[in-house]
Amino acid sequence: MTSAAETSTGESWTAAFAHALRPLIDASRTEVAPPFDAAFAEQLGRRLVEIAARTLVLELHTVRDALTSPTSEERFIEFTRTLNLSAVFNRYPVLARLLAQACEQAVSTHHELSSRFTRDRALIVQTIFGATDPGALVSIDMGQGDAHQQGRTVAVLTFESGEKLVYRPRPVGLHTRFQDQVQWLSSRTGITFRSPRLLPRDGYGWIEHVTHEPCADVSEVAEFYRRLGALLALLYAVDGTDMHYENLIACGSQPVLVDVETLFHPTLAHDADPAALALMRSVHRTALLPHVLLGDNGVADVSGVGGDQGVLSPLNVVDWADPGTDRMRLVRRPRTSSGARNRPLLDALPAEPADYQDSLLAGFRTGYDAIVAHREELLQLVRECANEEVRFVARSTRQYARLLDESTHPSVLADALDRDLAFGVLVVDDPLLDRLVPFEVSDLWRGDVPLFTCRPGSTDLWTASGLRLPGMLPEPGLHAVTRKILAMSEVDRHDQQWVITALLASRPRPVSHHSGVAAQGHVAAVDPDPARLLVAACGIADQVLAHAVTGEDRVNWLGLELVDDRHWTVQPLGASLSNGYTGVALFLAELGALTGAARYVDFARDALRPLPDLLNLFAEEPELVPVVGGGIHGLGGICYGLARLTPLLGLDPKLLAQAVQLMPRDDSSHTVVDGVAGSLAAMLAVGTPEALALADHYASTLRGVICPANGFARGHAGIGWALRRYAATVQDELSDVAARTFMESDSIDPTDTGWCTGLAGVALARDDERLAGLLATREPLRDMSLCHGELGVVEALAAHHPSAANRRTALLLGALDDHGARCATPGGVPSPGLLTGLSGIGHGLLRQGFPIPSVLLLQASPDEEECTR
Repeated sequence: MTSAAETSTGESWTAAFAHALRPLIDASRTEVAPPFDAAFAEQLGRRLVEIAARTLVLELHTVRDALTSPTSEERFIEFTRTLNLSAVFNRYPVLARLLAQACEQAVSTHHELSSRFTRDRALIVQTIFGATDPGALVSIDMGQGDAHQQGRTVAVLTFESGEKLVYRPRPVGLHTRFQDQVQWLSSRTGITFRSPRLLPRDGYGWIEHVTHEPCADVSEVAEFYRRLGALLALLYAVDGTDMHYENLIACGSQPVLVDVETLFHPTLAHDADPAALALMRSVHRTALLPHVLLGDNGVADVSGVGGDQGVLSPLNVVDWADPGTDRMRLVRRPRTSSGARNRPLLDALPAEPADYQDSLLAGFRTGYDAIVAHREELLQLVRECANEEVRFVARSTRQYARLLDESTHPSVLADALDRDLAFGVLVVDDPLLDRLVPFEVSDLWRGDVPLFTCRPGSTDLWTASGLRLPGMLPEPGLHAVTRKILAMSEVDRHDQQWVITALLASRPRPVSHHSGVAAQGHVAAVDPDPARLLVAACGIADQVLAHAVTGEDRVNWLGLELVDDRHWTVQPLGASLSNGYTGVALFLAELGALTGAARYVDFARDALRPLPDLLNLFAEEPELVPVVGGGIHGLGGICYGLARLTPLLGLDPKLLAQAVQLMPRDDSSHTVVDGVAGSLAAMLAVGTPEALALADHYASTLRGVICPANGFARGHAGIGWALRRYAATVQDELSDVAARTFMESDSIDPTDTGWCTGLAGVALARDDERLAGLLATREPLRDMSLCHGELGVVEALAAHHPSAANRRTALLLGALDDHGARCATPGGVPSPGLLTGLSGIGHGLLRQGFPIPSVLLLQASPDEEECTR
């Protein structure tokens, strides 16, 4: 039986298409001397098929009815053997140009590599192979990585002995400088590092081929991550970027970086958010730590510690259905990753980086402290890099590669102007990027991924053709690196360690909203009197303030937050109440009102500064409102937060009125956290005539809807709670009946005690004393958060079992003293947000000692409740 990728003759469809292009391949092959001509022809054939495949498939469908062979596979072969290539080129002259260009480039780059190798062979043997001759050259594998500068690519050369050599057609001077820095780091830390042997030449270089080798035991894996942590500190100091999984090789216990062309990379800061700038300048920029891409098919970690095997590509890629038949057609579907060579192997399995977090952090601390203690020595090495060539990554390589692929569509291969228009998507109204577009288009026309370079000591850029573009960068990369190294301190190290921990926690994994495990070990209870609760909340708030990132006119935080309630990611806080800066500001303002401490009020006010501009943006671009949605996560939460914060901070009431006016009337979700039920409760809390009119609309929408889920946050209980609250406010019997129907249909998981999906939420929704009593018999949770942690449980106990709530609050205070706050994040990583983070823990503590309205129930302040009545 013939496989899907083969024709009936056993020939691959790629080889069959290459046969149709054989006149071009054969003409080029004559320019290459044996024994390398056969492999050259095969590699060129694959490249030409990549360019021509879409057009050839279209031609196949055009003539399919005229093909006479009996089977689909044989008709495909018949097409490839009878194709009139000249006629195709007449119809698609741009295709003819691209194919001819690819042939010329292949011949030229092969000759260039061959002549360079012949000239350098003796030096290669001496430098790379330690004076041991590897034997005759038996193969040259071109096309490793992206093409730049007229088709030049990295190549792997294989010798008779089996030894391999990597050819890099661009300068490797920066690699040499980095090896000097690594050697210095080794001398100051006592950690040994392996670096590939290099032979720099004028404009190109030869690099040792490093193999992927397993670790012997767990201690070697731990040593791998300790070394990686120390290298991370160095890369952070010298503004290294793009250290993704293809640029790192795990050679036993040694992490070996094989591509460091983006050290001293300029930071193009267009974002006024200080937290966004802090993330851009942090260890995150190295891409050595989890760097998650999100798409319709899920997520993938493409970082230096990622590259997981068997993971679907987040976005669909171009593929072929029924290849090798006359039914062959283009489809878009996810591709499964085959894995990479960057992860240390133990018993043939890649080690999970998060399992070795302590080793990585230990290495990072060692490397960081060595840099701080001997920073002048490193600065001297850094200054020596001033004139080395650095690759400037204007846009992601993925974007360029996709554009190259899409520009082989037949619709843009008949007229060059059509292809030029296709490249117009590069214009994005950015002053720097738009100046680069003509040079990007020129590179793309040559079939290259556009390449720009800079020098650490200059603000100029250079194009792939060597043209100098003066003053394009805001400052020399060397200045930024010098400033960073001089500013490195214990405070900064702790900030970077948080980013490392949070990024490792963001590795793709299943997300559960279940309440989790009970607290472990003995904890001494602490009397939860109001004064003690206030002190504990101040301690939480001071921790939040300590991690704030301040800018010229605003403040924000980095947080470990859920995206679409499915994937954890490290990002600047958005505007939401649930886990954004509005929620943090609410906690700080509550605390400021109780303590009179101006610092809490000032930070709360500064955190909210971007909110007016955000609401104005929504007013100007209303199509953004459905994307944000309602509910606690969206505009509903912002409205509730403003309703509470307006009297606390003396805000302009017009801001709340504007937010209410922007509320979506229709929503794709009906739930509390991101849909109509949450919007209904928020509008009841706001209580203005406009808000109550919206509440009427939301209530009518909710009556009779079908919700497949259970629980408060996303299920029947929450929808029923919102309708019951509305019925009590406006004395609406229909809503009361609908509320009871929703609540009675909720199925309770007795093992889940949290607010969002478990017992606590249902008990709150029903105001059910029996469920609260059942909740009181459960063990306290290790997670302290409001969402699915202990303070959500305490909230549910407080109404009917105050003694149980008091006892569990006392234990929670004891756990805070012993272990610190534990959030509802992977590994309990501290994060500032309200539902899953520190601000929610602080708010929950205040709730147990003072008459603070509950954010879990979107309660209005007493004045607002009186106004509503």
